[in-house]
Amino acid sequence: MKHLVLTALLALGAAASAQTPVTVQDAWVRGTVAQQHATGAFMRLTAAQPARLVQASSPVAGVTEIHEMAMDNNVMRMRQIAGLDLAAGQTVELKPGGLHVMLMDLKQPLQAGQNVPITLVFEDANRLRHTQQIVATVRALAGGHGGGHGGGGGHGHGGGHRH
Repeated sequence: MKHLVLTALLALGAAASAQTPVTVQDAWVRGTVAQQHATGAFMRLTAAQPARLVQASSPVAGVTEIHEMAMDNNVMRMRQIAGLDLAAGQTVELKPGGLHVMLMDLKQPLQAGQNVPITLVFEDANRLRHTQQIVATVRALAGGHGGGHGGGGGHGHGGGHRH
C-alpha cells in the first residue's frame, strides 16, 4: 500500500512540474453599455517555457475567442485566431486594437468594478493542455487604452462581425 501511495504522489509531482506556467498580469475587461453584446479582455502573458494560448472561456459570455487586429487591404479587421504563441520569457500584451480575448453573446452588461472569471487554456511544447483560472476587473467604458471595444463600435459587433 505504501508503494502505491508513493507512486501516486510521484506521478502527481511529475504532472505538476510538467505544467506550463504562464504569468498573467493586469487582466481587465472593457465595460459595456445596455444592448452591447461583446467586449474585449486584455492582459499581459509571460510563459516560463514555450506555450500557446489555445482557448478561453468565461461564464459571462456565450462565446469566447482569441482575436487579432490586422490590416487587410488598408482596412483594419478583427479576426479569430486558432492560438497565440508565447515564447519563453517574452511578454505578450493583449490590448485594445491588437491581440485580445473576445467575449461575445454577453449574458449581461459589465459594469466598472465587477470581476469577470476567465479560464485560459494553454498548450505546452508536447501539446499537453493546461487550464488556468484568472479574474479580470471590469474597467469603465472610457477607461483603458482606447481602441474599438467600447460602445459596440469599432468592430461592428452588432451583426457585421467578420473573421
